[in-house]
Amino acid sequence: MKKLVATAPRTAAIVEYEDRAIKEDEVRVKVEFAAPKHGTELQDFRGTSPLIEGKFDEDWKIFRPRREDEPKGIEFGDLPIGNMFVGTITEKGSAVTEYEIGDRVCSYGPIRETQIVRAVDNYKLRKMRPGASVKNAVCYDPAQFALGGIRDGNVRPGDRVVVIGLGAIGLIALQLAVKLGASVVIGIDPIEKRRKAAEHMGAHLTLDSTACDAGLEIKAATGQQGADVILETSGNVHALQAALRGLAYGGTIAYLAFAKPFPAGLWLGQEAHYNYGRIVFSRACSEPLPEYPRWTRHRIEDVVWEMLMNGYLDCEEIVDPVVPFAESAEAFCHYVDLHPEESVKLGVTFDK
Repeated sequence: MKKLVATAPRTAAIVEYEDRAIKEDEVRVKVEFAAPKHGTELQDFRGTSPLIEGKFDEDWKIFRPRREDEPKGIEFGDLPIGNMFVGTITEKGSAVTEYEIGDRVCSYGPIRETQIVRAVDNYKLRKMRPGASVKNAVCYDPAQFALGGIRDGNVRPGDRVVVIGLGAIGLIALQLAVKLGASVVIGIDPIEKRRKAAEHMGAHLTLDSTACDAGLEIKAATGQQGADVILETSGNVHALQAALRGLAYGGTIAYLAFAKPFPAGLWLGQEAHYNYGRIVFSRACSEPLPEYPRWTRHRIEDVVWEMLMNGYLDCEEIVDPVVPFAESAEAFCHYVDLHPEESVKLGVTFDK
């Protein structure tokens, strides 16, 4: 069997592995399609994640440095690459009753030829509907954060909405804003491929943030009022400054990005100081959620899975390009790390 790993920072390789025997509560899955993340996983791959030297203390709710005797949060050499997969169950344990051999399923896991997944009391192992899109399925993870951002930003019909950063999360959030009946939906990204996808998904206007004063253009496109809600998914310091500049008085920025430390460029003494804006930091997997107990991560996952399986969300343009597994190491380095302008979300197929 073969899998995709990071052997060193910014170095991907396909290596061999031996599958173990499954336990009574597990299934073995033969993978047919998979996808990595382009945000948090890229920080891991580049060796820039705060989780390498630090860890989040759940009791104190702060980051703490790791002790010298503690292992790093990320260890290269055999570091798995990948986030979601679709495949067919080929073996099941004696305690598994909800799944059968031959079921097509989707779940979390790295990019590899087989997966072993707990199949008892694990709602994250999702059954695929007949004929459902594998591209939709592998967007199960980003769709959760998109829906969380829409809800945290309190997007309502008639609102003027801006989405900054048109990767998978941003494009799904943009679709949701359009379907909710936002009166103006603006997508902002320096990558033309992603702006074109946003236009096909219903954006009323797209902007290249490197070619204009994006905040001013938002004001111009909304009759000088600005956006009621801005969803910022890029993590770029200039994107946040543009969001503060283009936000309506009293508006809300839902900040979905996993940002790196900001360099110079963020000036909170300008529009942020004058316009009574609010920034809500949005992370659908941080629990309890703001609307707990009515809304939990489990409920968000159930809702987006239904949207993906029934076609309410369309991720065909989002998962692009698609490459064969044999080319996945080079493709991850090229499309995700070095040349993101050529991709939205990388897909990997295991078709022979």
